[in-house]
Amino acid sequence: MDYNLKVKLTHKDAALPYQANPGDAGLDLFSVEEKLIKPGEAELISTGIIIELPEGTEAQVRPRSGLALKHSVTVLNSPGTIDEGYRGEINVILINHGKKEFKVEKQMRIAQMVIAPVATVHITQVEELSDSERGAGGFGSSGIK
Repeated sequence: MDYNLKVKLTHKDAALPYQANPGDAGLDLFSVEEKLIKPGEAELISTGIIIELPEGTEAQVRPRSGLALKHSVTVLNSPGTIDEGYRGEINVILINHGKKEFKVEKQMRIAQMVIAPVATVHITQVEELSDSERGAGGFGSSGIK
């Protein structure tokens, strides 16, 4: 399914979200600032963009696997949800789970954004729910092997 994502650049160093390879799910998001993230701390990183999502979609901000593996840096509220009607700047909360300071640089790819359809849900209050094979099992109920 094709969608048209409208993007407004609000900073001189801002870059359009970028799909690194054809077929990639995520669009890379870039920092417009330099910031040092100390071990165990989180920082809000500016991308300098505002988006207009297609009707019936959301954007999910997710970590980049390379930053996670090599530097223990990830998106704190992963996935961060951007609702269709939001028109503010896209910012990314990065947390440093590593043991060394991590420097975010201008034009660094800091996260990826995935555009996804949103189901319209109608809520119905009921007295009983149907049974299922799983039932209320959760939190490791299926085992580890």
